[in-house]
Amino acid sequence: MRTRRRAFTLIEILIVVVILGILAAIVIPQFTDASTQATESSVRSQLQTIRAQLELYKVQNNDTYPDLVANQWADMTNNDYLQSAPKNPMQANSTVVAAAAAAGVGWVWDGNDLFAVDPNGAIWDES
Repeated sequence: MRTRRRAFTLIEILIVVVILGILAAIVIPQFTDASTQATESSVRSQLQTIRAQLELYKVQNNDTYPDLVANQWADMTNNDYLQSAPKNPMQANSTVVAAAAAAGVGWVWDGNDLFAVDPNGAIWDES
């Protein structure tokens, strides 16, 4: 009696390789955006926290905001509204506050609201 060996054919192996290639093409792009999404989520969270503390400062200081451009977070950190100057991960962890967006500037303060600066040196769009 002859025993018959069962093995995979070339066609079966090619089909499995094609299926794995398709799955990899679907999954890999989702992981490449994960770093960018994490950075944006971090900045969004920081902005929410900082804005809340700025409103608290305003309420406790006769409806006036601190001058972030001139004092570079000193009013916020010295009075315990923030533990330390916040770092913008989009701008190489810059803590610099300016009145206009530029390269190397982490945050833009217009006197009423705070914005983050993106890697291109422009105000980051939160949407």
